[in-house]
Amino acid sequence: MSEQNINQLNNFNAADADEISLKELIQKIKEWVAYLKTKWKIIFLAGVLGAAIGVSYAIFQKPTYKAVLTFALEEDKGGGGLSGAMGLASSFGIDLGSSGGGAFVGSNLMELMKSRLLVEKTLLNPIIVNSDTISLAEYYIQINKLREKWSKKPEFKSVQFLPNADRSNFTLQQDSILQTFFKNLTNINSLIISQKDKKVSITSIEVISENEKFARVFCENLAKETSEFYIETKSKKSRLNVEILQKQTDSIREALNSAITGVASESDNVYNLNPAFNVKSSPGKRRQVDVQANSAILTQLVAQLELSKVALRKETPLIQVIDRPILPLEKYKISKRTMLLQGGFLAGFLTVLYLVFSNLYKKIIE
Repeated sequence: MSEQNINQLNNFNAADADEISLKELIQKIKEWVAYLKTKWKIIFLAGVLGAAIGVSYAIFQKPTYKAVLTFALEEDKGGGGLSGAMGLASSFGIDLGSSGGGAFVGSNLMELMKSRLLVEKTLLNPIIVNSDTISLAEYYIQINKLREKWSKKPEFKSVQFLPNADRSNFTLQQDSILQTFFKNLTNINSLIISQKDKKVSITSIEVISENEKFARVFCENLAKETSEFYIETKSKKSRLNVEILQKQTDSIREALNSAITGVASESDNVYNLNPAFNVKSSPGKRRQVDVQANSAILTQLVAQLELSKVALRKETPLIQVIDRPILPLEKYKISKRTMLLQGGFLAGFLTVLYLVFSNLYKKIIE
């Protein structure tokens, strides 16, 4: 047999094999469809049961509320009058501070708002509930009925979170509870902090909770704590300069007042003094020199102090709130129809898989 005939025979056998495999596949599919048709009652009942479970879940699932707050981050780019003021201050030998802001840019700020420090500070903020002032953490305990769950835990019975309490004095139980609250409130289903566009410095805070009031209050207080922390950290250097200059100015002013009083006193002592006794007028002259020196120093310090105050005011406020959450908040509830379809389809699909694999397992055993 020639080589060409052998190749033709091999190609024919391969094509025939492919045709047989395809026929077998179609036949197998028909067999499985026929088998599943015999089990249609089981599949139907499973679908009905799944649909019922889905609808029940939708009925008993509590609605959630979303509070949204948007704010703009104000950054001083170092231009305009402030640069001139800082340059003038530099000529006096004083540093008015600079706009660092590295920790508060873009994604860094978003991560900072989800930090444990700021979330815990927010939870210790005071709020008014039924004419009583309590902390936000206590309100979270109330709305989630955690006291009832802690009734069998003696170490948690007496735990309380007072408004603006000193965090450094907390017990191990309080630390543990706050850590749990922090994890619950910062997961992706409870807190979303996003920036729509990197070119736009507008950031939004979204708080999702089953309690409408808690969602709004937590959202607003988180923004407030972030703003205060931002201001305190970013303007720390300028504030220190203002405090130091204020102390120096007060000290020089006291020295100047004392020197002026001394000049007057010495003038009284040498009143109608004989011009021949010049040595007795020297204390008054020294006092006069002190007055002139302190006056010049005070003038410089007052100028530096005012420039430092300008630089400090330039950095505040650093967060400008645009939109606040307003009641009633946006409400989310799972649709019964959606859960009916999803529950029925999922239950039916899982039942089909179970029937197929159980049938295959029986055939393998046999």
